[in-house]
Amino acid sequence: MTNPKESSAPEPRRLTCARCGTEFGCDLSGNCWCAEETARLPMPVKGEDCLCRDCLRKAAATAEAVE
Repeated sequence: MTNPKESSAPEPRRLTCARCGTEFGCDLSGNCWCAEETARLPMPVKGEDCLCRDCLRKAAATAEAVE
């Protein structure tokens, strides 16, 4: 018999954007919204965790403007 808890997908992590405070979910199974973004994503600065979609896009645009 299979234990239902073992076969269920993990709950998404609830995160708070390090830059603006917006709450969002991160799906650890690899189906996170950030996987839909372009491959050239900015890396978080020291002490930051994931960013919300808007802040991630702003950081990517800023990084591209600097290059």
